[in-house]
Amino acid sequence: MKTLLAGVSVPVQVGGGIRTEQDVVALLEAGATRVVIGSTAVKQPELVQAWFTRYGADELVLALDVRIDNAGVKQVAISGWQENSGVTLEQVIEQYQPFGLKHVLCTDISRDGTLSGSNVELYRAVCQRYPQIAFQASGGIGGLQDIANLRGSGVKGVIVGRALLEGKFNVMEAIACWQNG
Repeated sequence: MKTLLAGVSVPVQVGGGIRTEQDVVALLEAGATRVVIGSTAVKQPELVQAWFTRYGADELVLALDVRIDNAGVKQVAISGWQENSGVTLEQVIEQYQPFGLKHVLCTDISRDGTLSGSNVELYRAVCQRYPQIAFQASGGIGGLQDIANLRGSGVKGVIVGRALLEGKFNVMEAIACWQNG
């Protein structure tokens, strides 16, 4: 990881399998701009809240993957989406606000990998409710228009995966689309 991070001149956030403080320290020391924490933040909030206190909210991102039910309740899924955590997106955010939460990578599970467009309504609602948090939209980006549709929603970033892999557009086109809003 250190070699990879040393080879780029852009900010990089890294996540996946972050379970211990040693994981956080190793990634920050390797040059990660931010460490993305998912299931551990939900399963062990006191532990992760201590990391916020120790390393600062600028260095940590909560990855909150949600399933939205018919009533509009945003249930957070954990363990690779295999488990329902029993808590909502709002409950997790509010649990971390006293610790300075600044960054949330929010994935609408129903859209992830579908190339069918992002859940703009979800991001507009959470950005309006929590304007001090920089949300990153994730799930559903299939074309440049999907990126453009998120402009004005309040999100501060867009996660793009499958569309890039399938050559729907390139990184430079995506950045230009986002910045030209």
